[in-house]
Amino acid sequence: MIKLYAWHTPNGRKVSVMLEEVGLPYQIVKVDLGKGEQFSPGFTAVSPNRKIPAIVDGDLALAESGAILIYLAEKTGILFPHERRYQTLQWLMFQMAHIGPMLGQAHHFRLQAREKLPYAIERYEKEADRLYRVLEEQLGKSEFLAGEYSIADIATYPWIMRYFNFGVRLDDYPAVKRWTGAIGARPAVQRGMEVLKPLA
Repeated sequence: MIKLYAWHTPNGRKVSVMLEEVGLPYQIVKVDLGKGEQFSPGFTAVSPNRKIPAIVDGDLALAESGAILIYLAEKTGILFPHERRYQTLQWLMFQMAHIGPMLGQAHHFRLQAREKLPYAIERYEKEADRLYRVLEEQLGKSEFLAGEYSIADIATYPWIMRYFNFGVRLDDYPAVKRWTGAIGARPAVQRGMEVLKPLA
């Protein structure tokens, strides 16, 4: 059984959603970020960067959510269509390089920073709007990011559905809103999101 080391964050939920979609049995090992459990020696052995998520599958320990999604897709042969492989990788890398880091900064400076810095808030709210508009353009001409439902959508959805943290109004992006509704209606997505609700 796969062990999933995670917490209730968008990055953690990418992998729980993926595991539900591909139907592999897994066990969640909670890593409480608020308590600093990501710095424990046991977790560091699994994730050298001390970040969630990570998995252990037999003898394989693997960190970095994008790498994990690719591994699980190749292990099961689904959600990484061969004929759209590079389009899928393009949008997966877009999430990894832009969506996660920039929306994470928007969340931090708007809601978590001890000092409210108007310049930083404005900078990252503008970047959030730009990124949602990139998605809006793509999803205005394609049902899913790479044409069909794939690991690119799974990686991106848990971030985009938290629009309220980034100073974004989802109604301003009708194609993105349509896409979030379609993905959020999938039973596997619902299970994967629910299983990583705040853990006691």
